Amino acid sequence: MDIDTVARLTRIALTSQEAARYAGELGRVLSFMDTLDELDLSDVEPTRHVVPIATPLRDDAVGETTTQSDALANAPAEDGEAFIVPKVV
Repeated sequence: MDIDTVARLTRIALTSQEAARYAGELGRVLSFMDTLDELDLSDVEPTRHVVPIATPLRDDAVGETTTQSDALANAPAEDGEAFIVPKVV
């Protein structure tokens, strides 16, 4: 992919010196990706995260809830049942 195309897609204005520099850097990144493609990963399980993370879950329990009148108490505008907000079109 051409560096000018990447710059245009990302809406970045580059000088000719910056384009030359970034083209070299992008080339090195893509070259490294080719090196990674050569690795045999057939015995490696896919992972979502490189570090095992436990997600602690709590039991669902019904607790105290906010009443409708409490929820509307500090509203700048309300009609007794809902918030009144400006119309957005």
